[in-house]
Amino acid sequence: MSLSEFELIQHFFANSGAQRADVTLGVGDDCAILAMPTGKELVVSIDTLVESVHFFKDTDPERLGYKSLAVNLSDLAAMGARPAWATLALTLPSVDEDWLAAFCRGFSQLATAYGVQLIGGDTTKGPLNISIQVHGFVDIGTALRRDGAQLGDVIYVTGRLGDAGLALQNVGGMDTSAAAQSRLDRPIPRLAEGQALVGVANAAIDISDGLLSDLGHICQASGVGATLYMDNLPCSQAVHDHIKVNDDWSLPLSAGDDYELCVTIPPEKRAEAEQRAVNFECGLTQIGRIEAAPGIRCLRANGQQLQPPSSGYEHFSS
Repeated sequence: MSLSEFELIQHFFANSGAQRADVTLGVGDDCAILAMPTGKELVVSIDTLVESVHFFKDTDPERLGYKSLAVNLSDLAAMGARPAWATLALTLPSVDEDWLAAFCRGFSQLATAYGVQLIGGDTTKGPLNISIQVHGFVDIGTALRRDGAQLGDVIYVTGRLGDAGLALQNVGGMDTSAAAQSRLDRPIPRLAEGQALVGVANAAIDISDGLLSDLGHICQASGVGATLYMDNLPCSQAVHDHIKVNDDWSLPLSAGDDYELCVTIPPEKRAEAEQRAVNFECGLTQIGRIEAAPGIRCLRANGQQLQPPSSGYEHFSS
């Protein structure tokens, strides 16, 4: 006999993630009741993952549970926020208890690691899709935003670019596929890095749709342009090899799913930012500069301009 909706919620989701003192009432009622800390602003984001659009039909459910939360936490990281709560709306074609148990393991593993409590949501029947809303805190007036880039800012990124795209394209050979697949399936939200850059970065965004696309959002919101120095882009050896063989820069520029941070930092704060980044296991790499001319220019080491590939993923583009 299959579980009812409310039995499913109680069995799989009632105690997912961390248990927080600021949750007065969590899963199981019409609404959650939450205590906001003094001197903080609430930062909220939501993402939906749809089968055959954001993930393949046979994706391992434990990895899917992890990633569905990770991509949302990455948005909080881009704002310099500390995560607190999450809600989950899950549409299922049927109740598969083994699938749900694995999904919850992946979700709860990451939620517990970052102190996130699942406080509510919804379950319904239909084609598989997953919507997660996350909530975090920043000190009043300190959130990193897209619209703060200034002329002369230096552009930095955390981590490496292109590995997730490598996995999606299934290139690079068996020796690199495991590492690339991990970057695709289990991205690490750069929460500590985002928090560390509060006070030194003028603007920030997480790289979900590709560097060109997401840096373009900063440029548009800030009324500026940018130049990228292609040889500075931080990439794995497998991505470098792909570029060398094919002269194809799409992996680091537009493949997406990197979930690294792109930030702009004023020249006078570069030393402070780089000092804070000493503790970043993923590193922080200078890749370009904010300029007045609109658009994004991609320069090779010899000074020639690269005609960039498509700017990145967009759901409703033709």
